[in-house]
Amino acid sequence: MTHPFPVKVVALQAGVSVATVDRVIKQRGGVHANTVRRVMQALDELARQSTQVGLAGRKFMLDVLMVAPRRFTDAVRLALEAELPSLHPAVLRSRFHLHETLDVDGIVDLLERIRKNGSHGVLLKAPDLPAVAEAVNRLAAAGIPVVTLVTDLPGSARRSYVGMDNRAAGETAACLVGQWLGSRKKQQVLVTLSSNRFHGEEEREIGFRRALRERHRHLSIVEVSEGHGIDGATGALVRQALADHPAIAALYSIGGGNAAIVQAFARAGRPCQVFIGHDLDADNVALLKSGAIQAVLHHDLGQDMRRACQEILRAQGALPALTQSPSLSAIQIVTPWNLPVLN
Repeated sequence: MTHPFPVKVVALQAGVSVATVDRVIKQRGGVHANTVRRVMQALDELARQSTQVGLAGRKFMLDVLMVAPRRFTDAVRLALEAELPSLHPAVLRSRFHLHETLDVDGIVDLLERIRKNGSHGVLLKAPDLPAVAEAVNRLAAAGIPVVTLVTDLPGSARRSYVGMDNRAAGETAACLVGQWLGSRKKQQVLVTLSSNRFHGEEEREIGFRRALRERHRHLSIVEVSEGHGIDGATGALVRQALADHPAIAALYSIGGGNAAIVQAFARAGRPCQVFIGHDLDADNVALLKSGAIQAVLHHDLGQDMRRACQEILRAQGALPALTQSPSLSAIQIVTPWNLPVLN
């Protein structure tokens, strides 16, 4: 196996020993399959980031750990890698730890491995659980700053949160649903979460529920969760909810899996008068174009990635401290009529 990178650089990227990388590259065997995959992933990451090598400046290793559907982690990876060159003269390399589902022990183990192997900072999307917060506290104590993405860990020692105001996003969704349904007759809105363990999703649901209660009291909520934003599990939950609740007329998808949700309504022969989702991933762009979704609440991932990296650089003393806290990401309401052109 040939590649242009020094074994030491590959080992750093993969978070394993030089000897392990040497065994994998020379295909000598005796290495666990997961470790082989990690080394191969490191080679792929280094190849994609090779445009950074020629930049002069300090070099930083960044770990990105996310528990989210692949369609979203793919979007985050692309946004981050597009922003890295803009951080010149600093050079940031990224190691990705991306999982659609991962139990709390697996998350903690990954954070512990990052702490032991060393890192200049961690970008984290994970559930708000005590064990995860404690692992973040250990990273902070070791001098490794953590920036939470999209969903926060407010009880931890994380350095900062980057993303939208999730409670305001829920209130915005409620405003759109209430106005677009129009009728004052009693109806139900289905709210889908990937998991109620994510602080950001809980905040969206709280904002949505509060705004309906204040402005659209004729609308009530049916909630389903733990589909993890994965099509199969989410679709099954929605099909059951539609069977149990004939008054469902609209949907607020907090946790994703929207293609499966649209299919569930179609299979049930039920119209969805208003469908509000989150994020401009490939699925949602297609659903907006087809008219299956009326609006998506979006925030600029590129801007978020740039801000997150800048926070890590500030923590490492490579950028001056801010004089005031940065604002949260702007909430953009994207409809089929103002859909941006995406690369």
